[in-house]
Amino acid sequence: MASRIEDYAIIGDCQTSALVARNGSIDWLCWPRFDSSACFASLLGEKQNGYWKIAPLDEPTHITRQYRESTLILETQFETETGAVLVIDFMPMGAASTSITRLVIGKRGRATMNCELVVRFDYGNAVPWVTRLSDGDGISAIVGPDMVVFRSPVPLSGKDLTTQCQFDVEEGQCFAFALSYQQSHLPVAGPFDIKSALENTEAFWRDWSSRFSDGDELHGVIERSLITLKALTYAPTGGVVAAVTTSLPEQLGGTRNWDYRYCWLRDATLTLMTLMNAGYYEEAEAWRRWLVRAVAGSPEQVQIMYGIGGERRLEECEISWLAGYENAKPVRIGNAASNQMQIDVYGELMDALHQARKGALEIDEAAWSIQCALLKHLETIWNTPDEGIWEVRGGRQHFSHSKIMAWVAFDRAVKSVEEYGLEGPLQHWRELRDEIHRDVCKRGFNSAMNSFVQVYDGDTLDASLLQIALVGFLPADDSRVIGTVAAIERDLMVDGLVRRYHTHEVEDGLPPGEGVFLACSFWLADNYILQERYGEARTLFDRLVKLSNDVGLLSEEYEPVSGRLVGNFPQAFSHLALIHTAMNLATKGRIAKNRCEKAA
Repeated sequence: MASRIEDYAIIGDCQTSALVARNGSIDWLCWPRFDSSACFASLLGEKQNGYWKIAPLDEPTHITRQYRESTLILETQFETETGAVLVIDFMPMGAASTSITRLVIGKRGRATMNCELVVRFDYGNAVPWVTRLSDGDGISAIVGPDMVVFRSPVPLSGKDLTTQCQFDVEEGQCFAFALSYQQSHLPVAGPFDIKSALENTEAFWRDWSSRFSDGDELHGVIERSLITLKALTYAPTGGVVAAVTTSLPEQLGGTRNWDYRYCWLRDATLTLMTLMNAGYYEEAEAWRRWLVRAVAGSPEQVQIMYGIGGERRLEECEISWLAGYENAKPVRIGNAASNQMQIDVYGELMDALHQARKGALEIDEAAWSIQCALLKHLETIWNTPDEGIWEVRGGRQHFSHSKIMAWVAFDRAVKSVEEYGLEGPLQHWRELRDEIHRDVCKRGFNSAMNSFVQVYDGDTLDASLLQIALVGFLPADDSRVIGTVAAIERDLMVDGLVRRYHTHEVEDGLPPGEGVFLACSFWLADNYILQERYGEARTLFDRLVKLSNDVGLLSEEYEPVSGRLVGNFPQAFSHLALIHTAMNLATKGRIAKNRCEKAA
């Protein structure tokens, strides 16, 4: 059985990532990219689906762990009856091949350590052919085009398709293990200098982290979330994945299990603003270039998500041989929502590129041409039903949030012409913007409830309505916004946190039940800040930060009854929302207001 979601930490090299449990087991790894077939998949099934564990042979009496300051280097200390051992886990930055390195260092006394390695490909389905290396210090494991090379400082043996070894560690001793990926047709790569790799990796992360120097007393939590966001970035293209995992359930034992190893346009604005506000303009520019490349083409073929290289075919299938995390089935690979129509992504894309101009990124004429083509298409679809922000699978509806984001698209187009002198049908866009605004206020607002509602002419609530003030559709002190926030507080909050909507009331095509959606709770805190309810905002923010695990990571959702993190992990959207709210607290809402105001 896999560890709890909150028991995992992430290590990565900005090309892929691995999840390391508190007990020293790496249970999830896809090689060579985030969206590749899993090499370790025991997170979603039995241990024989692949893992790599290094831990004391005897049950530890105490385990502590932390990231080395301002880095993605994980340090786990195991205390035993006879000694203490530190395990340092990291993925070398800038290495010739992507690798996982684990250093086992004796800190006190003596402890016997156990190392077990099970390599599988194709999500646990393919057993590799294992051979010893000619130099005698490890093994290679091959399936088709893929090969991993495991180098060990102690002799290895094989039993029940498991590579293993045991060794004693005394104070001052250090044992270095490395697991590397390469294509199988290439000669086996030689060993690398692990000490230098650690020094270079630490220097990389410390240098990268030093570029953010704000945040006052919230600097620490912001920095950890920024590092996590960087870890979710695919450096070769600039794409940012929503999470490194697939099919971690939104409800334990449930069926809302999705593949999040892709890049959502919905995250575009928040990602861009977060990177720029934190001073990471190189990453912001790389993300903008990824956006423009991904959506280039016929406007009617724009997708809500793409692969990390901009790939469009993300066909969804179910993996029957994996039992699922705590038996939550099905396990899904690919994401059928990529073929949905979600009108809100047009608003996110237009807003993101507008924010890029406000942030002084160089104006991209090709990007503006693409935007104009997308707006022309949006004119023809904004008043049609869609699947909405939550990607429902119960049929298209007229979601209020989708219409609001259509308004955002034309509003940012108008601002781009007015503020930057770009060419476009200004008056026509103004008229469309005003038409959409009137339509939403007429059909998306329920006077009897004194609140905007999830769908036109409806009577159900949706946490996405918390975006109304954040995107500038209406000011935060508008009575309709105040009423909507109050309605959500009354109806969608559970244990002080916000649900997306009532899954038992909405025909979304799936069985009801899920946790509270963490980003939505941060949106509520942002609304409090804009309404100058600073004390309530800080209380809610602090509550959310405390939901992070011991190394500062958040998943997509939280289950209040069991007190557990649920959903894919770690979740970019949750960490982006955390950073945004923290910066809003530090600036009394200036970050949120700047999204909607005209450029200086």
